[in-house]
Amino acid sequence: MAKSKTQDPNHTTLDGEEKLDRYVIAHSDEEPEYLYKLWRATNVRLLHGRMASGHLQGRLLKMFVNMIKPRNIVEVGTFSGYSALCMAEGLEEAFCDSEEGHLYTFEVNDEQEDFTRPWIEGSPWARRITFIIGDATTEAPEVARRQGIAYDMAFIDGDKRSYISTYESLLPVMSKGGYILADNTLWDGHVVDDTYSRDPQTRGILEFNEHVRNDDRVERVILPLRDGLTIIRVKGTS
Repeated sequence: MAKSKTQDPNHTTLDGEEKLDRYVIAHSDEEPEYLYKLWRATNVRLLHGRMASGHLQGRLLKMFVNMIKPRNIVEVGTFSGYSALCMAEGLEEAFCDSEEGHLYTFEVNDEQEDFTRPWIEGSPWARRITFIIGDATTEAPEVARRQGIAYDMAFIDGDKRSYISTYESLLPVMSKGGYILADNTLWDGHVVDDTYSRDPQTRGILEFNEHVRNDDRVERVILPLRDGLTIIRVKGTS
């Protein structure tokens, strides 16, 4: 059945889902002006701009950082830097003037660097971020060992075909009681649409979801936010 249409005050035709999205945004914290400018630039200058986390998910990531207060975060898949900056914003609030609280963000696509690095280094939260061009699956554990740290929080948003290998590489360097957030785990609804069963990205997400569901080392829940966000807690206490 087609969704019913109604008119908003600006005479733009909106369906029920779009109206609800606008309501949620209107009743959530505003995004900082710097992040709004980055979002606009991402969508104007980059292909697939919708891959950036955006307003709602960005505020959620910041909120998670405020709640968890991780000393070290690892992000897999920097893209334009929006999600990294949201998490670093949370670190700045959680640790104020302390030297604690740092984010290591990895982007495998070196062609992304010219756009992303100036936005990160020019941000108010630059001191909290180390931006690395490289494969997080191999390099993130090495950074943890070299720095003598464990990651208290991870955000996985890279190649969906390698989610399992990324997840397995990070688990040994996660702190007990730490959190892994995996993005896009509903994959635009394709996880329940058999016509996408041969698509490599969809298969990667399906296999990852099953892998995590059957992993007794962790607890997990999928939030139906945007494209699906799985919250995974590593069992044990630090």
